[in-house]
Amino acid sequence: MDEAARYRQGLYYSLLCYVIWGLFPIYWYPLNQSAMPAEQILAQRVLWSALFTLGLILWLKQGKAVINALRRPKLLAVFVLSGLLIGLNWLVYLWAIVNNRVLEASLGYFINPLFSVFLGRVVLKEGLNRIQMIALVLAGAGIAWLAVPAGNVPWVAILLTASFGLYGLIRKLAPMDALPGLFLETWLLLPVAGAYLLWCAAQGQLFGFAELNPLQNAVLLGSGAATTLPLLLFAAGAKRISLSLLGVLQYISPTLQLLSGLLLFGERLDAQRLTGYVLVWLAVGVFLWGLRRAASVPSKSS
Repeated sequence: MDEAARYRQGLYYSLLCYVIWGLFPIYWYPLNQSAMPAEQILAQRVLWSALFTLGLILWLKQGKAVINALRRPKLLAVFVLSGLLIGLNWLVYLWAIVNNRVLEASLGYFINPLFSVFLGRVVLKEGLNRIQMIALVLAGAGIAWLAVPAGNVPWVAILLTASFGLYGLIRKLAPMDALPGLFLETWLLLPVAGAYLLWCAAQGQLFGFAELNPLQNAVLLGSGAATTLPLLLFAAGAKRISLSLLGVLQYISPTLQLLSGLLLFGERLDAQRLTGYVLVWLAVGVFLWGLRRAASVPSKSS
């Protein structure tokens, strides 16, 4: 395969990945219409993701990477931490879906790339240019505006940003292919998820298939595939396209989530909240302009 074809393939993989993530509110929407709490949805998501990744590991014969990780206690401890972080991220996101807080969830993913830049500076001692500093200040101002004048601390956005940003940092420091890594994370979370489901059953609070309609059951059963496949598409796309293009494409997801919140969930942005969101969007615009400017420098010098 020539380089141009490889690049196009990476572009298609990445586009499909971010569109799927952006449509997640629509995917989970049927469960918004049920009384099933976010904690049970999360536990089922962990269960079906663990089983789905096991099937893929066996089919693709990637068990050796898992076995090697199990023999390294320090690496395993890292994946315990990353599993807890992605579990928290899933829980907060599902809670936002169930409680009609999709706009705030989208805000978290608008901010996340900027938070990753901040973590790179603080933890990895990476350089921070003037454009990135301006973007971070604008994003911080947007959060501060939502927390003080608007009187609404966007804790959903903050938790989603922090959990996913830290998760990305940890996975960068302990690299492993996407599928074996997710397999480890879900199977390390599975005992907790299983114990919680058993406790719910003992209390008579477990939502079984009989309490849900066929579409809601299909959403739960398909959650393993819905969780795993976009991640594999992302990993495949990231290997084939530039980081700057990936940085632009990642904003497809929160944009689609924002539209879902407005059009499907019927959420509204009052003037006070809109001001905070506009500040964050300005930060995103500055950040993207910086990426484009940085990408154009080599071409000018060549």
